[in-house]
Amino acid sequence: MEHHMSDGLDKELIIVGGGLAGSEAAWQAARAGVRVTLYEMRPVRQTPAHETDRLAELVCSNSLGSMLVNKAPGLLKAELRGLGSLILECAEETAVPAGSSLAVDRSNFAELVSRRVEEHPLITVVREEMAGIPERPAIIASGPLTSESLAADLQRLSGEEHLYFYDAVSPIVHADSIDMTVAFRQSRYDQGEQVQGDYINCPLSKEEYDGLVSAMLGADTIALKQFEREDPHFFEGCMPVETLAARGHDALAYGPLRPVGLVDPRTGKRPFAVVQLRQDNVSASLYNMVGFQTNLRWGEQKRVLQLIPGLQNAEFLRYGMMHRNTYINSPRLLQPTLQLRSRADLFFAGQITGVEGYMGNAGTGLAAGINAARLLQGKSPVIFPTGTMLGALCHYVTHADPKDFQPMKANFGLFPPPEAKMSKRDRGIWYAQRALTKMRRFAREYELEYDRYTAERDLESITEA
Repeated sequence: MEHHMSDGLDKELIIVGGGLAGSEAAWQAARAGVRVTLYEMRPVRQTPAHETDRLAELVCSNSLGSMLVNKAPGLLKAELRGLGSLILECAEETAVPAGSSLAVDRSNFAELVSRRVEEHPLITVVREEMAGIPERPAIIASGPLTSESLAADLQRLSGEEHLYFYDAVSPIVHADSIDMTVAFRQSRYDQGEQVQGDYINCPLSKEEYDGLVSAMLGADTIALKQFEREDPHFFEGCMPVETLAARGHDALAYGPLRPVGLVDPRTGKRPFAVVQLRQDNVSASLYNMVGFQTNLRWGEQKRVLQLIPGLQNAEFLRYGMMHRNTYINSPRLLQPTLQLRSRADLFFAGQITGVEGYMGNAGTGLAAGINAARLLQGKSPVIFPTGTMLGALCHYVTHADPKDFQPMKANFGLFPPPEAKMSKRDRGIWYAQRALTKMRRFAREYELEYDRYTAERDLESITEA
């Protein structure tokens, strides 16, 4: 893109946050010829989770997920590889053995990203806290541990009801793994806002309920970090089901598992308790376990949750978790370009948008960086195709139901299924072929740099196998 190199040099882009999204956004904007000032508050002000002052420090797992292109995380990587992702390039250079997954040496990875960003001639890294939203063109990529002062300014900008302080998620199940010979579709009393059939219900007899509660109370939970334990609102706003169960054996039956207004068609009677699942995406391939936030260890979750009738063979896209998090209500606030609806020169990227997963964060940083640079260069920001994994993620966080918006990571449930029936493996290959073709054509149409040969190399190896 040499012919654009001078277009953005007289303007500056502010990026807040030096995590995966912020580092990727800075790299993409500078790569397009825009001067960038990247604000990272560490080490001047540390967070409870970070240990170093390096950019792109990984605070949880060191795994960036599957490299197989017929898997959703692998497809996202193939797309980002073609688009020249800094985060992915650094991850692959600092990889450690992890089978078909991409895992990194944390220290080497953060060191490499930091060096690459800091050495770029168009990027200036400023080590201080950005206490408020910049009045100039900016990308907010401050992450789940956004500082109190910046969070307060985000509340002012978006309205308090549109800034979520989020500390709980419920498991999400693939729809085709639910046993519908046991489960049934029905809404409570078949009236109100929901119409008949909007919920999938897993009925429990008293004996099945007793067994589920006993298993919950005997299962291991994840130890909370100190800053999460000290949060006075942690358990009051979103109480884990196992904590509620510990308050009384029938507490769940009178709480999130209450069966009122529901009739099991197999018996013609109201079940003793019921676990409800609510549609989580437009194509109805994903279902959220309503009110089932939990802090059980992930292995324990699978064991316990598969005791629920209808979920004995359930495939979990995401397990429940409890942690401090801050994210905006993106469906209300953002355009698919990741621009704030009320202010075109303000973009958001990373976990604060409701995207989960390391590469999802990097991907939204890439999209925001490209679009912010385009805006500063007098071009229109682009909307990535929904047939690509990056486009599907951006579409999800900006089009989900604002009332029930929850974070999401890359998964094939974000795509509508193919019309023809095919095996799960073939379906993954079909998604990948379609996505990479769409991304290549999209990049060509909007003159984005794209290395089609690198991006499709892994796909060719799969289809030939």
